[in-house]
Amino acid sequence: MRIRCIALDLDRTTLNSEGHLSGDNRKAIEQAISSGIQIAVASGRSLDSLPGEVMEIPGIRYAITSNGAAVYDLKEGVCLRQYKLKAEAVRDILRWTQGEDVTFEAFIDGKPYAEKAYVEDPVRFGAMPRSIPYIQGTRKPTEDMRSFIREHEGELDCIDVVVKSEEYKRRLWKTLEKQVRDVYITSSVKQLLEISDVNAGKDTAAKFLIGYLGLTREELAGFGDGHNDSGLLKYAGIGFAVANASKECREAADRIVASNDEDGVAEGIDYILKVNGADRES
Repeated sequence: MRIRCIALDLDRTTLNSEGHLSGDNRKAIEQAISSGIQIAVASGRSLDSLPGEVMEIPGIRYAITSNGAAVYDLKEGVCLRQYKLKAEAVRDILRWTQGEDVTFEAFIDGKPYAEKAYVEDPVRFGAMPRSIPYIQGTRKPTEDMRSFIREHEGELDCIDVVVKSEEYKRRLWKTLEKQVRDVYITSSVKQLLEISDVNAGKDTAAKFLIGYLGLTREELAGFGDGHNDSGLLKYAGIGFAVANASKECREAADRIVASNDEDGVAEGIDYILKVNGADRES
């Protein structure tokens, strides 16, 4: 069966380690679009954090954002599906992190907010130095994130808990899974524990989008690198993991392609176009 839709994770998959889109990956995406394939962004990023290098490509119409908490029709400028965190879950997240050395990112209708101190010095909170421009260029600094979250507890697309160690993240993950109801928890970045409504997830969002487009899962291809992509890769008719992907993501994939720094997305799209009978032009 022909692939008619491709869902692309962005960071560390479609984008290189510096957060940019390579010429070869862009060319492959454009060729897929010209062959009639729908390209959908499938990202942990919020709507307002999506990179211009990708979003400026003509023909990219749909975006799965915030790990599946929202699905957008970019051409029409409308949200097609959205799940907000339940207020009780938000209160429980704050309760079980009270007194811990963490801070937060919070998202409302695609707009990202973060603790002012974290925005000013992300590395101090566990972020990689190369993430500084992205964090400082997208997050709206907020003096007191706990108060902000309480004030907007019924409006949140999702919450990221910013942690300073992998060990603590694993412990907190287990605690929140046990103590907080109606949440979907994942992680795509070492310093973040990403929490959204239980109905979120890139796989459930992709299922919605495929139905909306009148397609079947066999007509969907997915690309990813992290824990938050594994469900998408399992759901898709064919799932591609880049070589730098996590063990869980690689195990969920049907094919492993080159790393994000070696144009693995272009390699995977080449394969799709050959299967579809439309080789990408060199």
